Order: sequence, then structure tokens, then C-alpha cells
Amino acid sequence: MKIQIQWQFFIQVLIVGTAFTSVQLRADAEMIEAGANLFSANCESCHGPGGDGNGPAAESLVLKPRDFAMSAFKFDTDADWQRGTDIDLRNVIRQGTAVFGGSTVMPSWNHLTDQEVDSLVAYIRSVEGAR
Repeated sequence: MKIQIQWQFFIQVLIVGTAFTSVQLRADAEMIEAGANLFSANCESCHGPGGDGNGPAAESLVLKPRDFAMSAFKFDTDADWQRGTDIDLRNVIRQGTAVFGGSTVMPSWNHLTDQEVDSLVAYIRSVEGAR
């Protein structure tokens, strides 16, 4: 009897865990899609359609925009000795790069909501290392 109850508990945990993972994957996909739309509208002209740093506006810039596929993020905005964490990306999106010693060309996008910034980070992570 005890083994049967333990087995039923295990199955219930497995079902709940699988359902949660499925919901999380859908939420992640929706977040990435929202980020892709924001990226297309706001970032693509400099960073390019795939985040490769070769957008049409990049041709006229002395310092080229970041290529997200290379995962070569420059800034450690929160002094945790790690560059390019999600917090660093959020801070750069919100404040631009100049406040962290970077180019004045990258503007601040401080008018975006937290959810919009998070969706941009999710999209950037989805193209990171893509090439």
C-alpha cells in the first residue's frame, strides 16, 4: 500500500512538473516573440535583423553595434565581475551605453516597461550564439 501511494505521488509530481514546463516554454516563446517585435521596431536599424550589428544605420557609425550572436557583451553594469548578465543587458537597454563608459550612440530606452525590457533580453538571448 505504501509503495502504491508513493508511486501515485511520483506520477502526480511528474504530471504537474510537465504541465508547468509546458506552460513555461509557451511563456518563454511568447516573451521571445514580443522581444523580436520590439527589436524589429526599435533596434534593428543599428543591430540588424538578426542582431548581427549590421543594420542599415550601422554603416555610418564609427563604432559598430554589438553582434549579439557572438555573445561578446562589454559591460558589467552591476559590478558583479560578470559581463553580459541579464541585469547588465537590462541596464544597458534602460540607460544606454554612455553611462557605463560606452558610446553615446546607443540611446537609453527608459520609456520601455519592465516586461518590454525583459522580452528584449529574452530575444537577445535567443539569437545569442546563433552563428
